[in-house]
Amino acid sequence: MKDDAVFRSSTISLAAIIVLMGLYTQSLQKMVATYFFGMFVICGVLLPDWEFFNRSVSQWCTPVTIPDMGSQATDQKPSFPTRFKIYPVRLVVYALVYGFAFYKWWKFISN
Repeated sequence: MKDDAVFRSSTISLAAIIVLMGLYTQSLQKMVATYFFGMFVICGVLLPDWEFFNRSVSQWCTPVTIPDMGSQATDQKPSFPTRFKIYPVRLVVYALVYGFAFYKWWKFISN
């Protein structure tokens, strides 16, 4: 339920950004590009199965078993959600992908 509210508020924010982009640039193509870039960012941050990716990178190609999920849930009892753990490899991959996407979007919008 909480994730739905975050997804809803982020898509509403994206809609406001798209309207502002349309008013500023007066270009439907730039509005569509902003929509696709925004949905790419939202889906890349909110939709992944973070329990799956909170494992070691070498284990990403193997399926998660029920005992693996149970041991992670019982071993860790943090007061904050474990959704955004910092892993260097994941951080580098996200920085490269989103950096390249932002660069391409910005080049398209600024022309």
